[in-house]
Amino acid sequence: MKKLVLLGALALSVLSLPTFADEKPLKIGIEAAYPPFASKAPDGSIVGFDYDIGNALCEQMQVKCVWVEQEFDGLIPALKVRKIDAILSSMSITEDRKKSVDFTNKYYNTPARLVMKAGTQVSEGLTELKGKNIGVQRGSIHERFAREVLAPLGAEIKPYGSQNEIYLDVAAGRLDGTVADATLLDDGFLKTDAGKGFAFVGPAFTDVKYFGDGVGIAVRKGDALKDKINGAIAAIRENGKYKQIQDKYFAFDIYGK
Repeated sequence: MKKLVLLGALALSVLSLPTFADEKPLKIGIEAAYPPFASKAPDGSIVGFDYDIGNALCEQMQVKCVWVEQEFDGLIPALKVRKIDAILSSMSITEDRKKSVDFTNKYYNTPARLVMKAGTQVSEGLTELKGKNIGVQRGSIHERFAREVLAPLGAEIKPYGSQNEIYLDVAAGRLDGTVADATLLDDGFLKTDAGKGFAFVGPAFTDVKYFGDGVGIAVRKGDALKDKINGAIAAIRENGKYKQIQDKYFAFDIYGK
């Protein structure tokens, strides 16, 4: 009888444990063409800061990550039709996007910058961009910024499917420059052979109207998943896992203020 009671107590204790491990896998949308945040290794696997952060969050929540690759401008539509459960792909938290999705708290925050030929002079007023061809990633906050701020100054805005395509045309001289996340531009272009002879020019862009309050993880409107992910972000910040991942890619605090 005592053994039966003991077994019963053990069963109840097991049932009372968190059940995240028994939940269905978490399908996370990502565009793997945005180094150092997400890109493809030679063997075809996804690597990068976003990917490692996502896996750490899934581990913290005790749920299996399933990564779903998608071009950036198709991520929100994929979320809405339930092809994916969350977007973890360096998506900035903006008021415009909040109309369609809910965001977690930020998991990093960096400014946008303009890259052009080294030595190009661009003032705070940006008037030197008149007649210049500026590449932007289609569907990004940088495209909206470029169309609403740079185009009225006379810049010619050229949308592309991925930032890697933009780098090719900047290096080949088919574009005069590009606007994107500063960290992305530094690691993905300026530090590469293709980026030699190019540099950051002009001011840093931080207008909340366009660049939001940092980068967060998008979920469907009203989804309780947001609170679970927020808890996991706080936990990996507290237990040192976030810093461990950050230090693998960056020599500075990418979380920001």
